[in-house]
Order: sequence, then structure tokens, then C-alpha cells
Amino acid sequence: MKVTVLGAAGEVGRSAFTVESNGTRLLLDYGVQTNREPLFPVHIRPRDVEGVILSHAHLDHVGGAPLLYLGEGLPAYGTPVTKSLTELLLYDFLKISGDYLPFDAESVSNFSKNYVSKGYEEGFKIGSIDAVLFDAGHIPGSAITYLTGDRRLLYTGDMNTTKTQLLDGVRMPVLESDIVITESTYSYSDHPARKDEEVRFIEKAREIVESGGVFLVPSFAVGRAQEIACILYSYGFKGKVYMDGMALKTNSILLENRPYIRDYELLSKALSSVEYIQDWAKRKRVVKEPCVIISPAGMLVGGASIFYNSRIANDQKSAVAIVSFQVEGSPGRRLLEKREVTIDGKRYKKVKASIYRFDFSSHLGKSELLNFFKTKIKGSPKIIVVHGERRYSESFAGELKSELGFDASVPEMGESLVV
Repeated sequence: MKVTVLGAAGEVGRSAFTVESNGTRLLLDYGVQTNREPLFPVHIRPRDVEGVILSHAHLDHVGGAPLLYLGEGLPAYGTPVTKSLTELLLYDFLKISGDYLPFDAESVSNFSKNYVSKGYEEGFKIGSIDAVLFDAGHIPGSAITYLTGDRRLLYTGDMNTTKTQLLDGVRMPVLESDIVITESTYSYSDHPARKDEEVRFIEKAREIVESGGVFLVPSFAVGRAQEIACILYSYGFKGKVYMDGMALKTNSILLENRPYIRDYELLSKALSSVEYIQDWAKRKRVVKEPCVIISPAGMLVGGASIFYNSRIANDQKSAVAIVSFQVEGSPGRRLLEKREVTIDGKRYKKVKASIYRFDFSSHLGKSELLNFFKTKIKGSPKIIVVHGERRYSESFAGELKSELGFDASVPEMGESLVV
């Protein structure tokens, strides 16, 4: 079995890998790194692969998929909710970054036409390779992919074993593997207890709103925005809560995919308790009143959260709650590290509002990652460590070697490994 790394080598973003076995070549994810000018994985011709399996609907895993559909394209496999969410994200991506993208709406439409929905633990074949998806617990519809050809390969995608307000966490049996491609996003630290973070978040939300400020929560539209709404509802938050942007369309998709939600009644009630914002007049009004505003984008690279952030930047009574992973170089990372906000995409100004970081990660922390390999992986597989900043991925690969005895390494872009 041969694996070629087309992206996510020593970086978070543009995940893409080819797998070759018994004469069949397939693709695992084809994402994008969402800088000002998007960065795509190493190019591959659609005719050179027999299918693509998508782990979940985040742009760093699916944002380059339309490049495979400039013509008729090839079969794409994933869960039903991944299809709906990916369509939503890709059309929004075109709207925001269309001038920088080498594909158009027709390519997204071709992707949709070629999509084949598969449920968890529903086996299927791509050429000579058998495939099955397991619940990755990352976002609704996210999947761990297990392939069997002349060798056995497990691709984690992004995963989380911790139960959250929205999901149960990883649901996967112990599997024997010869190759594991693993994420390492948070391989450098452990997460605090989620319950403690929820309590701290609610306390800060109450404090800011009761003092007359705006508590802005820039959130990923898929998963994180809905989880924040569930937290506020579960703890009986009494203040006004607004939700904006693409999260609103995501809400509809999730409510139509009940089997992929841990507590559907909680989600339904939480979303019914928030007020939707769908026009600029309302945005300009609510940002002046004490409230919580949940709005994409989670890294402040687009969406209405940029508007809200610029409006409350000088208000010492208000606060920004960072609840999502911030890629190096993103506006959200700059806000955290330098307390600066981007104005008109060019200028920076210091922020007087409070800035809080809350760890609601949907990725495994260091100890959880190591435990996943201890309890879920049988055999002596070759471990390919990806989807993490290189220094952290290399450190984690070292720990997999020293603590668990695995052959682990961090690949270079374009590198191939044969097992």
C-alpha cells in the first residue's frame, strides 16, 4: 500500500492524501488553507483516482474538492450531512473568495451530482479497496475512514473522543492497522475539563452582558456555533442571544439530520431560544445593546464577526470570546497574540475590549491522542503524523515512538510512503 501526502504536512490546512493498493488509487480529502489567497494541495488529475472519501465538512478538508469536478468528476463518498454542509461551505467560499478560486459554481454542482452518501459502519468498495466510516465525534457527520486492500489503513480525519453538548465523541471499535494517518492539531497540550470551560464561559457571558457590554463569540458556522447555543441554553442564560451568518443555514441542515446529533431535543430548543440576524439594519442595532452575539467566522477571516469585532473593539465593557482553533497567521490568532483587530483588511488597531480564550476544542488533546493509540489501534502500524504545526507534530511523533513504540514520522509535502 502506498500513501502520498498532498497536503497537511507540518501544517493545519489543505488535507489531502492518495492511497494506492491492488491497482486502485483513491483520494482522502482535498482541502484548502484559507489564507487571503487560498492554498491548495499538490495537484492531482481526477482521472488518476477512482474516488474521493471526505472525512467531514470543514474547508481545510473539502475546500479543494471542486477542482476534481471541473469536468464530470469522480464519485465522492461521505455521510449525508457532510454532503449538505460541504455544499453550503463551498458556495459561501465562492461568494467570499471567488476571485481567488480556480473553480466555479458549476464545479460545486458537479461535485453534488457525483456524491454518494454512506452512513456510519456501512461498508462500500472503491475498486479493489474496501472502505467503512466510523463516527469521528468532531462535527456532525465527521468520519474516521478505515480501508482494507493489500494492507489496512486508518485515516483519523479530525476527531474528538470527548462528549460535548452536540456529539457523543468517537465511536469506533478496536482496529488492526498497518498504516495510520493521524491529525495532531492539539498534540502539544491537554484540554481543560469541558464542564469547567462551560461554567467559565457562562460566568463571563453573564458578567459582560450584565455590565452593559456585547459578548461576541466568533464561531465556526458548522458545529461550534450550535454548541455555544446549547451551552447558553443548558445553563439557563437569561440575556439576549443572537446568531448570525452561515450558522443559520447550518442550523437547518443539522435539524434535518437527527441521527447525527447527540441530543436533538436540546439542539432544537437551544436554536429556538436564539434570535436570528439576517440584515444589516439589525446588525447595526444589536451591536449597541447588551447581548451575546454568535457569528462566523471563527477565525475572523470573513463573515459578520468581522463587522461586530470592529464595532466593539473600543468598548471596554464588551468582550470577544475566542472559542475556535486559530491557525497561525489568521486574524483571530493576531487578536489573541497582539490584541489587534484588522480594519478594512489593511490597517490594525489595538483592541480595548476584553479578550477571552475558551477551549471548546473538537480535537483530541495530547493525552487523549496517546490514549486513542493505546486503546483503539492494534498491531504495529506506520504512523503518519499530519494536520499540526510542524514543531508540535514532530514532538508528538517522537512521543509515539518513545512511549508506544510506533514507527511515527512527519512527512514532507509530496512525500510517498510504502508499507
